[in-house]
Amino acid sequence: SNCFTFKVAKLTLGFRVSASRTVLADRRRYGPLGVQRAFYPEGPVCHVYLLHPPGGVVGGDTLTVDVTVDADAHALLTTPGATKFYRSAGSTARQTQRLSVGADAVLEWLPQENIFFPGANVALDTEVHLHGGARLAIWEINCLGRPAIDEAFDTGSLDSRLSIFRDAQPVLFERLRL
Repeated sequence: SNCFTFKVAKLTLGFRVSASRTVLADRRRYGPLGVQRAFYPEGPVCHVYLLHPPGGVVGGDTLTVDVTVDADAHALLTTPGATKFYRSAGSTARQTQRLSVGADAVLEWLPQENIFFPGANVALDTEVHLHGGARLAIWEINCLGRPAIDEAFDTGSLDSRLSIFRDAQPVLFERLRL
């Protein structure tokens, strides 16, 4: 795929308790987003790596991730490396994440950092719905430019939104616009 081919990728994951551990019970995908097998380094906690084989996101790409963790389940999702948002010829790259955590369930949403290259135009939207006694550990780490090589994020745009709700009531709205 080249930078002139706009990609749409969707990944839907569902976790539930089965035989005293959490399993990846639902996995649907379209385009270049996926997961491999689940890992269990902590016993019953299901660990999953989100994979985006193209290695970067360019203007015009649209990535959507929907995760549901059923009641009493415990899932940890991460990525094997940073997500790179490359310079755009004008179009916006969009990444949307919808996370739903059932009653007394736990979601650990711990992807590696996002790296925004100079000239990237990016819209990020993460929306979390917690139900009942659901628990959440979440981070979104954003690196503007590549400071290790003295490359600043001096052109482009970033519109990042994080919304967290508990039982349909807003808990946190965070927005970063650059």
